[in-house]
Amino acid sequence: MTDPVLPQREQLVDERPHIPLPQTYYTYGYPHFISPEKLENPAYLKDDSFTFLWDITVERPPFVVDVPPSTLCWHLGDLLGETEGADVTLDVGGETFTAHRYVLASRSLVFKAQLFGPMKVENGTTIRVDDMHPDVFRVLLHFIYTDELPAEGDDKDDGEAIMAQHLLVAADKYDLPRLKLICENKLSKRLDVSTVATTLALAEQHGCHGLKEVILRFLKLPSNMEAVGRTVGYRHLRESCPSLFISGLIRPSENSNGASPTGY
Repeated sequence: MTDPVLPQREQLVDERPHIPLPQTYYTYGYPHFISPEKLENPAYLKDDSFTFLWDITVERPPFVVDVPPSTLCWHLGDLLGETEGADVTLDVGGETFTAHRYVLASRSLVFKAQLFGPMKVENGTTIRVDDMHPDVFRVLLHFIYTDELPAEGDDKDDGEAIMAQHLLVAADKYDLPRLKLICENKLSKRLDVSTVATTLALAEQHGCHGLKEVILRFLKLPSNMEAVGRTVGYRHLRESCPSLFISGLIRPSENSNGASPTGY
C-alpha cells in the first residue's frame, strides 16, 4: 500500500509471524488484520489497488521406518501364566498363585519388603495374603505384570464398581498408586445413590482425595443427599467417618437411617 506521506514509497501495513497450520484446521487467520476505513482511504492505495504478500510452506512428513508400540506388557503377561521360572507362591483365600519375586518387588514396595526386606517371610517362597478375595488378587496380579486391567466382561455396572472398590483397597495395601487412580476414575464414573456412601467411606479411609472431591460435589445436590440418607451405606459412613460430618463437609440427612455416634 502507498505511504500517504511519501506516495512514491510503498508501506507495509501489517506483518504477522510464521504460524504452523495443523492438519485438523480448515482455516486459520487474524480477525483484525486491517480496518475498513484504512482499506477504503485513497491515500493508501496505489492505482486503486493493494497487494497481499505471503509465503506458504507445505511440510510433508519425512520418510521414516515406523516403530511398533512396545510389547513388553504382553510378554510379561505371558510370563504371568508360566510356571517355569516362578519362584514365589501366594496363598490367597485357599487359592494358590505363582509369581516371580523380582517382578513383584520391582512393582510394589510392600512385596519388596516381604521378599527382600525387614518384612521378609520365613521361608522366603510363600506369602499369605489375608483379607482379599482370590478374584480380586488375580486382577491385582495381572496389573502388576502388565500395568493394565484385564478386558472388561459383560457385567459393566454393579459388578465392575464392586470390583473397583475392592481393587482400590488392594492397591492402597500394596502401594500401587497408578492402579489406585484407575480405580478412583472408574468409581467416579459410576456414582449412584446406592453405593456413593460406601465409596466415600473408602475414599476417606484410603486417602483418595480426587474421588472424595467428586463425591462431595455429587452430594451437594439436595435430591442426591436426601436419597443417599436412606441407604445402609450412609449409616456405615456416619459410623466409620464421623469427621466428615463434624467438619461440615457433609450435612446430615433428615431421612438418615440410624443414629450417629457423634450425635449428628
